[in-house]
Amino acid sequence: MRNHRRVRSLSLLIAFVSVAALLSPPAASAQPPPPFSCDPSSPSAKSFPFCEASLPISQRAQDLVSRLTLDEKISQLVSSAPAIPRLGIPAYEWWSESLHGVSNSGRGVRFNGTTQSATSFPQVILTAASFDVDLWYRIGQAIGTEARAVYNSGQATGMTFWAPNINIFRDPRWGRGQETPGEDPVATGNYAVAYVRGVQGDDFRGGGKLRESLQASACCKHLTAYDLDNWKGVNRFVFDARVTAQDMADTFQPPFQRCIQDGKASGIMCSYNQVNGIPNCADYNLLSNTARRQWSFHGYITSDCDAVAIIYESQGYAKTPEDAVADVLKAGMDVNCGTYLQNHTKSAVEQKKVSVSEIDRALHNLFSVRMRLGLFNGDPKKQPFGNIGPDQVCSQKHQELALEAARSGIVLLKNKEKRLPLQRSKSTSLAVIGPNANNAWKLLGNYAGPPCKSVTLLQALQSYVKDTRYQPGCDDVVCSSPSIAQAVEVAKAADHVVLIMGLDQTQEREDFDRVDLVLPGKQQEFITAVAQAAKKPVILVFLCGGPVDIRFARDDQNIGSILWVGYPGEAGGMALSEIIFGEHNPGGRLPMTWYPQEFTRVPMTDMRMRPEPSTGYPGRTYRFYEGQSVYEYGYGLSYTEHSYKFTSVTKELFYLNPSPKSQPDEASDASPRYRPVSDLGAEFCKKSKFEVTVEVKNHGDMVSKHPVLLFVRHAKPSSGSPMKQLVAFQSVELKGGKTTEVQLALNPCDHLSRADVNGVMIIEEGWRFLEVGDQEYPITVMA
Repeated sequence: MRNHRRVRSLSLLIAFVSVAALLSPPAASAQPPPPFSCDPSSPSAKSFPFCEASLPISQRAQDLVSRLTLDEKISQLVSSAPAIPRLGIPAYEWWSESLHGVSNSGRGVRFNGTTQSATSFPQVILTAASFDVDLWYRIGQAIGTEARAVYNSGQATGMTFWAPNINIFRDPRWGRGQETPGEDPVATGNYAVAYVRGVQGDDFRGGGKLRESLQASACCKHLTAYDLDNWKGVNRFVFDARVTAQDMADTFQPPFQRCIQDGKASGIMCSYNQVNGIPNCADYNLLSNTARRQWSFHGYITSDCDAVAIIYESQGYAKTPEDAVADVLKAGMDVNCGTYLQNHTKSAVEQKKVSVSEIDRALHNLFSVRMRLGLFNGDPKKQPFGNIGPDQVCSQKHQELALEAARSGIVLLKNKEKRLPLQRSKSTSLAVIGPNANNAWKLLGNYAGPPCKSVTLLQALQSYVKDTRYQPGCDDVVCSSPSIAQAVEVAKAADHVVLIMGLDQTQEREDFDRVDLVLPGKQQEFITAVAQAAKKPVILVFLCGGPVDIRFARDDQNIGSILWVGYPGEAGGMALSEIIFGEHNPGGRLPMTWYPQEFTRVPMTDMRMRPEPSTGYPGRTYRFYEGQSVYEYGYGLSYTEHSYKFTSVTKELFYLNPSPKSQPDEASDASPRYRPVSDLGAEFCKKSKFEVTVEVKNHGDMVSKHPVLLFVRHAKPSSGSPMKQLVAFQSVELKGGKTTEVQLALNPCDHLSRADVNGVMIIEEGWRFLEVGDQEYPITVMA
């Protein structure tokens, strides 16, 4: 947003003071009722068709819009929509946030009454590392429930939440990469669908159990190709992302298509940046043709905050404020986060640059969503979701879910000689060292609201080892003047050393991209010195959203184990402690490539995904990047070993033509033959679906929660093809020594296709390999 950013677990929960308990007001404090329209006690409400809940929403919205004056209509085109008293319509705030928990980052939610906090789940990048779609859905459910509870308590003036962020984590320096599910479009799309269904109150598998009703409204952002905030003087407000049709088709757009078509999101946010010279919020082809017509989007489209103003003021795309208003309304945008439409729409109408019918279309979309939320059906407490109360915020169930999410996402990057887990009974003293050890707020990441509880990593570790000694070592993560001598003394005296280092929101956040991938300041020097002084190889913990070049630590024999904990949320301390002391077996897998510092030679402004060897351009993400990695996408260790075996593939040979050749032309130097997916037809795609069964065995003694990742690799990739592509995944829980089978469903039209240079999805002939771990299985496509 622009200009507006200003079980052991139970005993530990009891041991530390709850933020909510500290801040809760007296029980007698009265709460205002939630705002709503169509109060049945109002005589006038009974005469308005828009208050008749039995009528179709489209008809009700049309009736309401027809009753508004031009000034009233214009007043509703902004995020802080004022009341319309003569029709009994209260003020409404479109901007609320719920990226990884209900937050007060927007203007629609206030934690100033009975509810003083909300469950703070791990930042999305860590949740994504679980590769657990069911977990993602349950987190969405919890957030949607708490959102409705806050509204029912009279502490919200809106039920439209601007999450999830499903932009691709294209560049490791991006400050907002932490908010996303990572760099892969398939995983990001699956996350989007699960989160949206959970928040909005739909079934896990969709199917529209709610029909038109919404528990809360989710908004997929930021459409599209938005992944640069502020890098070396280039900011998101003026950046023109030059994107090929090929990259748009198979990287940037698929998560949004999934979010809309499968997730049935009720909101979209268009982003600040231009794409190929056109501001996203003024792009008719993007908003109306692609989102509404091709993807069948039914909902509202909001700008990012002040994204309309910058079309004129910063980008110079529009010649006047009225032109900017006309551009966005004609493109299909409905509501402006900010005040620009409120200030300039009337003059745009008077200058005949905007028609009233275009305003009416926007209002129809806006009021339809508010009606789907039940805000025009009388007292919300007497409607569906009306029984959700404040007792469901920060509930034990949701706090346990936050702990499960943190446990499931934490990634073990190194475990030399099985240094971890530690045995609690043999750990008589512990040194906890580092600037990120004793600050609970740093665990949350950005867009966080006040958490239910506040437990630092240090406090959680202290609950395991009574003799725990603490030394911050650095005043902050910049670590410009480290206290190396003091930290070394503390390390020398302890049986075990846990170093808690990395980044925080001063180093990566909205409106702030990194320029380096190494640790800030003198952190590397500090870590090396402490590790060298310790009695035994140290345990190194990194807080960070984006990847860091830690080759020095990876290769340092004095560093026994490395854990990446992202920003693990309110339960992060408990989750880390359980993993270090062997009460939970880590199973997270990296949802993004960890690049070396040398990657920073690549301009962040270069949007190309595919490599260009002739110029030394290495490409981006595991699908196309040809350089060396610190850690690869999907990397993650466990305390137990796992093995895989393909036990069944229901279809191994695919014919794209009625009379194919007997073998594909793999030996030919000519380009492989192909068919556009659109030519094959829906019936072919449906009949060609197949299932892959993989046997997974846990060879250790501990229970494991293990993500199984299935990739497809082309035996002879053509120019522009991904080196490999994640096509399916599933998280399984396995007892020590046990085996299970995982069934993964594939569709060749989705999973064996790629985009050509024109952005057309095609399936090429040739051999491919299904890959899980070190196992491969060949399949063949014949044209």
